[in-house]
Amino acid sequence: MKSARLVPLLIGVLALGASGAAMAGVSVGVNIGIPAPVYVAPAPVYAPPPPPPPPVVYQPAPVYYGGPAIVIGWHGDRYWDGHRYWGRDDWYRHHGGYHGGYGGGYGHRY
Repeated sequence: MKSARLVPLLIGVLALGASGAAMAGVSVGVNIGIPAPVYVAPAPVYAPPPPPPPPVVYQPAPVYYGGPAIVIGWHGDRYWDGHRYWGRDDWYRHHGGYHGGYGGGYGHRY
């Protein structure tokens, strides 16, 4: 009896072993023994942040003041011709005199 139970058990174990051997693949490996080069990252280094930039300071634009206004003409009892002041008498003496108002004297075409 023991052999009657043992035969199916043996057939089952052989079937399982045969199916595992049938699924096995053939592989061939060659090892030389020299390790491949390995890159190792350098250790991190603390770098302090750069100092802040200096503050931006703008110089105000220069202010240019024009010279005094030059107004040619009579200023009170004096006449300014752009070069010198003339007294009223000097002006009339130098420019032909005063003969009856504007445009009516000698040297005028009106």
